[in-house]
Amino acid sequence: MNSKIKDKNTDGLFEAILSLETIDECYKFFEDLCTVLEIKALSQRLQVAKMLNEHFVYNDIVNHTGASTATISRVNRSLNYGCDGYDIVFDRLKEKKADSE
Repeated sequence: MNSKIKDKNTDGLFEAILSLETIDECYKFFEDLCTVLEIKALSQRLQVAKMLNEHFVYNDIVNHTGASTATISRVNRSLNYGCDGYDIVFDRLKEKKADSE
């Protein structure tokens, strides 16, 4: 865990996010909390991570997401040397999909 971001305010933010129950609630909360560009940047990074995880090459990721190679490199570094947060999300989404089939 990255101790650089851990504090009471960040804990409060994450508790608030965990209290959301639907995608509609997420839209409402994040539209109040973030700018449109911030939301788009976060969603782009997640899509980049998903594509990297599925072994897409940088050129395909740039073409599909519009992300810069710098953003792709940053996300790739997180996937390889980060706190495994992306892996947690990807695993849970796979489980959820498998349970619904």
